[in-house]
Amino acid sequence: MQLPIVKPAPIVQAHARVFRHLFENQCQYRHFQNYLTGLMVLENKSLANISRCILDSADKTNLSRFLSQASWSEEKVNSERIKYLLNQTVKQRQTPEESFLIFDDTLCEHVGSLFEYVDRHYNHCNQYYPLAHNLVTSHYLSGSVRFPVDLRIYRRYEEITRWAEFVSKHFPQQEIPKKKKERQKLHKLLDKKLLEDPEFQELHSQFTTKIALAVELIEQARSRQLPFTTVLMDSWYLAPDIVAALKEHKLDWVSLLKKNRNLEVNSFVLRDEAGQPITLTGPHIKVEELVPLIPRNAYRKVQVGDQVYWCFTRSLQVPGLGKVRLVISFENPELIGTYAVLLSNRTDWSAQKILASYFKRWPIETFYQDSKGHLGLDQYRMRTAKAIQKHWCLVFVAYSLLHLVCLPSSLISGSEQLISHPIKTIGQICRQQGQKLIEELIIFTHEQLQQGQPATDVFSRLFMKQNKEVPA
Repeated sequence: MQLPIVKPAPIVQAHARVFRHLFENQCQYRHFQNYLTGLMVLENKSLANISRCILDSADKTNLSRFLSQASWSEEKVNSERIKYLLNQTVKQRQTPEESFLIFDDTLCEHVGSLFEYVDRHYNHCNQYYPLAHNLVTSHYLSGSVRFPVDLRIYRRYEEITRWAEFVSKHFPQQEIPKKKKERQKLHKLLDKKLLEDPEFQELHSQFTTKIALAVELIEQARSRQLPFTTVLMDSWYLAPDIVAALKEHKLDWVSLLKKNRNLEVNSFVLRDEAGQPITLTGPHIKVEELVPLIPRNAYRKVQVGDQVYWCFTRSLQVPGLGKVRLVISFENPELIGTYAVLLSNRTDWSAQKILASYFKRWPIETFYQDSKGHLGLDQYRMRTAKAIQKHWCLVFVAYSLLHLVCLPSSLISGSEQLISHPIKTIGQICRQQGQKLIEELIIFTHEQLQQGQPATDVFSRLFMKQNKEVPA
């Protein structure tokens, strides 16, 4: 049995009022506060459990309607959240030149196919295809300040177009292969014919690639006037369309590069240990083919923080991306084992600058860990996309309010330098909020007893909903 919650979490009470004007009535606003509290302090974050544990919460059907039917706008809530965060973090943020926008994607995995837009997506870590929603998100980083900005849900082409259904309709004898390469061949063979069906063509027009979604996130970040000048991304998003969008907005970028990407041979000169040019054949050479040809004396020792790397760097041309700065980095002077390949449009940056910038990308990974582990980003049971997207919006709000408590309030003692990392973790603040709510429960119980309420009546009221309902 879980302890009853008699008030919204203190951090919700302190900051929720900035969102009050976005809700039509007090009931919606109370649902907003209760849901944020449940996300922060309850292990089971289902609607039924939040309703059961919070004393003044309506039943789960009312909370469900708040997410699926109520007229409040998640876009307005998200915009207000970002404006509030920027206003509250003026003293902790660094300059725009030292600030970053990061984007990546994550899976919210599920068991069961009744969730709207759920589909099988590839999990790179475990190399399998779970049922999941695939979120493409953007994240802001400026010194110790880091928070999610926006998200887009990626829908696979076959899911959004109901491709298998239309194949069966127009080619009833056609067997659909399960393996990816065979399915791609079938797409090339059949899709031209399928596009002659007006209904399929309409669905086809709704498809948006992850690259296009990332471009939308860049545009959205600029429209929100977030103060940053550099974008960080992994190799999957290093595409001409994204690079073109960044160039249009005069933004710098740093990215990982896949080792099978081509480099233009004529755009650079590689020399051996004696200083003589090495002949490279063909118009292009893959990175993985170039690395064995690079002499040991071409690598330089580079220190980033406490870590030392050995790096080769060169400005060159990459097809589709133009002139860029390449950094190949090993973690040992023997130049053995795995290596990382980074790329940046800033050909004037040193290897140290490029490495240090890319390491700033890590907070988006810790956001995914914290938002799933502590705030239930992937723990929802709502079936409609509208309700699920509102859940994600409120997870972003919960994370952001908790993050404000994680921030240092001053400069490093005795210097003018800003502290570059949060001083507390999201998990610590969640636990502190839970402890504060236990204190509130004790005080509430004491006050009721002091007012002459019989102990049996007080405890009956506190635990009535938990005794009535079976945990979901």
